[in-house]
Amino acid sequence: MDIPKHHGSAQAAILAAMIACLTLALVNLTTEISTQFKDFAFSIGRLWMPGAEGIGPYSGKETISFLVWILSWLVLSRLFKKRSRSPLVVISIFLVGIGVATTLLWPPVFNFIVHHFFNNS
Repeated sequence: MDIPKHHGSAQAAILAAMIACLTLALVNLTTEISTQFKDFAFSIGRLWMPGAEGIGPYSGKETISFLVWILSWLVLSRLFKKRSRSPLVVISIFLVGIGVATTLLWPPVFNFIVHHFFNNS
């Protein structure tokens, strides 16, 4: 069996997933801070998702995150096509990114950021 010597495509997929999670966290935060961005996100979701009115701007948040995931995967796949990066570096970046995304989505941190830094009442 021929074992590939590089893992660039797998590394690209892992990092693209992390970028999408970070995007979802940032879009979620931004929709809470900006009514205009919330309306924009909602309009994106309504473009294609049946029943988007029932879930509101979440449809747009997921759509934006999905588009960023696809685009970042395509870009990273090309960058990592013939060679892989250090697995330790890729996994470290992934874990830090997922940690930041999770922290930004965690209600105590999310509410603190929104209410203390942006005075959103």
